[in-house]
Parts: sequence; structure tokens; C-alpha cells
Amino acid sequence: MKVLVSDNISEKGVKILEKAGLKVDVNTGLTPEKLKKEIGKYDALIIRSATKVTADLLMAAKKLKVVGRAGSGLDNVDKVAATKHGVVVMNTPGGNTVTTAEHTMALMLSMSRNIPQATASMKQGEWEKKKFMGVELYGKILGIIGLGNIGSHVAKIAQGMGMNVITYDPYLSEEKAKQLGVAVVKLNDIFKKSDFITSHIPLTKETKNLIGEKSIAMMKKGVRIINASRGGVVDEAALYKALKSGKVAAAALDVFEVEPPTSSPLMELDNFICTCHLGASTSDAQENVALAVSSQIVDYLVHGTIRNAVNFPSVSADALPTLQPYLELGEKLGSFLSQTFEGGIDKVTVEYKGNVSTLVLEPIKIAVLKGLLEPILKETVNFVNASVIAKERGIEVKEITTDDAGDYHSMLVIRVKAGKKKSVISGVLHGKKDPRIIAVDGHVIEVRPRGYMLFLTNNDKPGVIGDVGNMLGENNINIARMQFGREGEGGIAVSVVSIDTPASKEILEDIKKLPNVLSAKQIYIPK
Repeated sequence: MKVLVSDNISEKGVKILEKAGLKVDVNTGLTPEKLKKEIGKYDALIIRSATKVTADLLMAAKKLKVVGRAGSGLDNVDKVAATKHGVVVMNTPGGNTVTTAEHTMALMLSMSRNIPQATASMKQGEWEKKKFMGVELYGKILGIIGLGNIGSHVAKIAQGMGMNVITYDPYLSEEKAKQLGVAVVKLNDIFKKSDFITSHIPLTKETKNLIGEKSIAMMKKGVRIINASRGGVVDEAALYKALKSGKVAAAALDVFEVEPPTSSPLMELDNFICTCHLGASTSDAQENVALAVSSQIVDYLVHGTIRNAVNFPSVSADALPTLQPYLELGEKLGSFLSQTFEGGIDKVTVEYKGNVSTLVLEPIKIAVLKGLLEPILKETVNFVNASVIAKERGIEVKEITTDDAGDYHSMLVIRVKAGKKKSVISGVLHGKKDPRIIAVDGHVIEVRPRGYMLFLTNNDKPGVIGDVGNMLGENNINIARMQFGREGEGGIAVSVVSIDTPASKEILEDIKKLPNVLSAKQIYIPK
């Protein structure tokens, strides 16, 4: 079997592949057209961030069985198309944790003590001690947005330097926060209270420009901002204005919305420092991820074992056809529930009813957890580490089996709890393979969970649906399907409106202001 390495990785990784008897071609810098011509020869493709694995490329990859990413980010891989083609997509989560956390602290220290500016000044023959007066980290409040593996390591280092750490993370339980010694606060409190702010989150529709004009306006004058997560989380135009005005004292970015940022006005500012996406660029980290991805490719191609796959669980080839529909059902139910439930989750209960209770249940439980965690954690969660991440975040997981599924052959029921808040969702398979939601929080409603959807709760009064439909129509958003459920005439009702294109934040806010609408959330579940 043949492996193509299309981005630079450590030579030690290549040797692992060759030692296992695989034929390896290292061919970096291929254009998309050349890669498309070559890919049909290969069983496996190893990439970093440069290679784009598109739906078009996968169409040409007739022999391809697996794509391995030496690193965690998978923005450059069309995972939906890969799954349709039966191509396993693997990453190496955790391999960059320490190095990215250390780089974050390096940026923070360099920024607070003006080290790059002082270095440049001295190399020009200057000695400007007063000009480069800095600030201490000791005793300052560090606000961390996203307390996953990297954010947690940043917290530990910062605490060791005497900083007071506060964090915002919707999936972090109070119990886990106590173990880490951090205070969990609302996102706006991060903006209002922090002396330093660092983000460790994926780039999503919700997190794009999370640090922008509105959030910066809430911040203390003289705040300092660091971003070594994903370009686009910080609105660079808004940051430029804030640095110019002095609202933000200094900023340090390792990532940019467009890389390289050849025309960014930020480069003109003395109170801005940057690095060229070096968060994971240490010889230690690059060797770690190269060794990990190469070992995973060998395990799959030679031994048939799937590890760290983001789109397939670790199950036998014989069991997968029977389990696959339930894996999809569990993941979609979890994803829907995650996007409608507010707050960190303390407990998850998965109940298997009817025929499904006789199957191997561990993969289904993992699929549910992946669905719950993925909307916020994105590429850092997969079928292998979902249980570990849930445990790390203090989420208790319980399973229940019962023979009785009522009028259905099989049913999955998922319950989540956070303090006194609870939510429950039930789902079945339509035609033995098509996932359906049949109830949400006691409201009977049949929903096909796919694409963009608006989930509304409202008073059961005339005119609500008409108002929502008119607003979507005025904004040129087409409604594909609408489903309704209510607890009783005149009580609380829920509606799920499937739409062809996403609604903007502004439209969503306008929907929330409509008469009798109690809440409105936009949900996205890949088709």
C-alpha cells in the first residue's frame, strides 16, 4: 500500500511508515491540480495545514482509505465528503497542547515587557529604558476563553506566575473548575474584568470576530489581548482601532484571518507584536505529531485498527453496518441538544430502548458525547477522545437499557443536567437508517435533524409562525420545513424551522423580539 506525504513532517514519522512495509512518497508543495492527478495512486494521505482535502480531490481519490493530519486542526479537510467516500479522517489531538500553551505565555510576557520592540531598538543602536516601561503579570486577572487542553495548561502556567485566572467555557462543570482552581464566569465578565485576555477556541460562526467592537467596548482601558488559537476569532479591524485609541494597551497575535497578513495595518503599530502561526512550531511538537499520525496510519492500513478518527468510531468492520445508523442518530441528537441547552453540563444520561439495547453500546455512547461536545470544541473532539474529554470536564455519564421502546422498535433518549437545569431529547430511526427527533423537553415533535434550523419556544398564540415566516421571507431566507409541538392549548409551544441558508445574528435577535417568542436559537447539523 502507498502513502503520500504532501506536507512537511519529521523524517522519523516517514521511517515508521516504511518500517511497517508501506511505500512512502514525500511530495510537498503540490498544486491542487497536480495533487488531484496524483492522489488516485494512494491508499493514505498525510497532511498538515497546507494541503486542502476538498470534495473535488476526494472524488479523484479512488483508492484512498485514510487522511491523517499531523496536528489537531481540520479546517482544511472536508470531513462530510470524506465520510461519504468512506475515507477515515484522523488527527493528533493533544500533540500541540504544551507547545501552544507555552507560546501563548511567551507572547504574553513579550507583550507585557516590550521585548520585541526593545530588541529592535537596541539593534538600531538605541538605549531607551523609559520608553519600554512594562507591566507585571503577577496579581493581574487573566481571562481565558475556552478551557480545553491548551487553555487548561495556560491556566496552570499563569497560576504559577501569580495570576488570577477566570474563564468562560460553556462545557466546563463547576466541579472541574474547582479542581483547576479557576473561576467560571460569563463571557461578558471576561471582557469586563480581565487585564489580559487569551482565546483557545475553534473558529465557528459563533466565535468569528468574538473579540470585536462590542466586546472591546466592554473591556478595561489598557487591557492586553493574545490570540494563538484561530485567525478570525479577533476582529483585526476593530483591534487596530482599539490599539490606536489606547483602549487596548497592547496585543499579540500568532494567527490571522488571512495568512500571511501582507496588508494588515496592525503591522504599523508599535504596541502590536506578532508571530507567523508558530503556536505548534517546536521541534518537539512537530516530532510528536509526526510520530503519532504515522503510527495511526500504520495501525489502520496494516492492522485494521482506527485511532483518533473524527468521522468513524473504533469498531469492527462486521459490527459497523448495524451500528452506523445509531451512531449517526446518537451524534445528531447530542449535537441538537448541545446547541439548545445553555450552560456547562454536569451529567449526561443515555437511555437505550428496544432492539438497540441488545447491541454493543459503547460506540453509541461515544457518538452521543461527540455530538454534545463537538459544537464548541470542533476538531479537538473525536470518537476516540470524546469520553476522555467529558471526564476531564467533570461530566458524569450514565447509561440505562430497557426492552420497551413503546410504538417503536428502538429509541434513544438523552438527558443532560447542569445544576437545577435539565433537558431531554428522544430520537428514532425512520426506515431503519434515517435519524428523527420525536420529542424535545416533553414536546412531541418530529424533526429531521440536518442543515440549518431555528429552534423556537413561544406562547401558543395565533400569529407567531406567520411573524417568523414573514421575517425570514423579508430577509430572503427560504423555509424548507416547519414542525410544531406544544404542551397543551394556550401553553408553551416549540417550533423547529428548517431553512436553506443561515440566519444572521441580527435576524435572530429580531426574531427574539417578536410577540410571544420566548427564545430562539440557530442550530446547524451537517447533512
